[in-house]
Amino acid sequence: MKRELEQITKRIIERSKPTREAYLERIEAAASDRPHRSSLSCGNLAHASAGCSAADKERINGDEGANLGIVTSYNDMLSAHQPLGVYPDRIKKAVFEAGATAQVAGGVPAMCDGVTQGRPGMELSLFSRDVIAMSTAVSLSHDVFDAALYLGVCDKIVPGLVMGALAYGHIPAVFVPAGPMPSGLPNNEKARIRQLYAQGKVGRKELLEAETASYHSPGTCTFYGTANSNQMLMEIMGLHLPGAAFVNPNTDLRDALTEEAARRALQITKLGNDYRPVGKILDEKAFVNGIIGLLATGGSTNHTLHLPAMARAAGIELRWEDFDELSKLVPLLCRVYPNGQADVNHFHAAGGMGFVISDLLKNGLLHPDLQTIHTGGMAAYGTEPYLDNGKLSWRDAPATSHDEEILRPTEKAFSTDGGLRMLSGNLGRSVIKVSAVKPENRVIEAPAAVFTSQEEMMQAFKDGKLHRDVVCVVRFQGAKANGMPELHKLTPPLGVLQDLGYKVALVTDGRMSGASGKVPAAIHVTPEAMMNGPIAKVKDGDIVRLDAETGELILNVTEAELAKRDFATFDNKAEHQTGFGRELFGVFREHVGLAEMGASAVLPGAVEVEVA
Repeated sequence: MKRELEQITKRIIERSKPTREAYLERIEAAASDRPHRSSLSCGNLAHASAGCSAADKERINGDEGANLGIVTSYNDMLSAHQPLGVYPDRIKKAVFEAGATAQVAGGVPAMCDGVTQGRPGMELSLFSRDVIAMSTAVSLSHDVFDAALYLGVCDKIVPGLVMGALAYGHIPAVFVPAGPMPSGLPNNEKARIRQLYAQGKVGRKELLEAETASYHSPGTCTFYGTANSNQMLMEIMGLHLPGAAFVNPNTDLRDALTEEAARRALQITKLGNDYRPVGKILDEKAFVNGIIGLLATGGSTNHTLHLPAMARAAGIELRWEDFDELSKLVPLLCRVYPNGQADVNHFHAAGGMGFVISDLLKNGLLHPDLQTIHTGGMAAYGTEPYLDNGKLSWRDAPATSHDEEILRPTEKAFSTDGGLRMLSGNLGRSVIKVSAVKPENRVIEAPAAVFTSQEEMMQAFKDGKLHRDVVCVVRFQGAKANGMPELHKLTPPLGVLQDLGYKVALVTDGRMSGASGKVPAAIHVTPEAMMNGPIAKVKDGDIVRLDAETGELILNVTEAELAKRDFATFDNKAEHQTGFGRELFGVFREHVGLAEMGASAVLPGAVEVEVA
């Protein structure tokens, strides 16, 4: 394994030692060699089994055999979660045949950024992750489960489930995906129609037709945004069965994987001899592997928020410099939209996660010695599942890519680095994804145009005020101000300006992932404007330098001048904190921590820790 990778991992281990040791002591104390329900009183247990069938009730009320909890994000409005509706019955049947029981422990909310983008509901999106973590904790609070199966797919759902699972780190956790929908309208055509609409050259009818042809059936959206990055992470961090991430819904192979996930959860409880609690599986090496997978595949920058939050739930402290330093080591092996024209189905067909993991292991770029839910360490994840006369089996992943326009080995990588940078300077710290940004667009120095909302910037674009070299500064979009919504609406106009030949960039304390791509965007700027970060002192016309090559984010204003300036105030505060349920989230906005610490309001230490 590469020496630099070992050094980065060692630094994370040392940094995290006090909190990680305390966490491990806590989960060790909570573990039990007997079924967890055996500690309940007769009244407690009667309540826990009252709704079960007679056969299940007999097993649950007995003192032998495991009982699995199912935590589900099912709803039938969102395509990614609709397939999960049939999972509980399928899981219960597989588990009963294996001599055990399973119960739906609870449900967690699942909202879709694709539906809420540009709408007030988006301002609940990031905080829904904390709500999901809390809902998971409530689901498992009855203490009758010996392992748990987590049914989740999209943006905040999987990170929230992981955070909740780690609160119960003494029991095993198996994550069960739904898979992507089949391919629809090609991504380059979808992007073309969106830009035409932004320019007023096509109407809503044409735009809706294109969007409907893209998002057309049950399953995850096929572009490589946060949802599919989640599935990649669960695989490379060892919480999926090997090769489970990108198998389409409602297929025989997907059903077989779901049933095997249930059986595997039974095999790794403390009642047997292969105990694998999630709190020990998700150690420092697992999180480093997760970052490496994110970089090698060009995954969502939202995980510069989610991975630190998930890690903190396990007593581990990740920082953006860890991402930055790993990015210098890890080559970009994939071109999947928005970093290419292929979708995740094409990626999977080209060799998928099995190829990526095998290649990274071969080149010393992945920790091989992880405990996962499966046997055989990370090497087992260099395989792909298939049905052999109806029986689930695994075989070695392809040794060569089936399409090198989509997926390449390290020696032919699209880029020698992972394309993710940390930027720092007198404007604060931020992250930028440059894997889809052409080298000539990675350094921008131009006058600032300052806005406090997407709509304000969109109007300036429509009025022709941005047709020039410009750095658009969109502030008061952080978690403390308005929940840190995605700023997807800004992608088409910025793309238009760049195509017209202007030097343009975005600097924001908000989020802009999944749909971001060719325009340089310094995102998650911290401290955010609402925390009196320097971004709150930028004025129209100030020269801003964004240099993704040197890692600089500089406001070309003297220290003396900057010290004299007042911080801008968030005049739209009331507008963004009431209505659409936003008034219920005041406690989250009040207590949320720094973006680099995961932007969480519920994790221990996430608010107090300052980044040097």
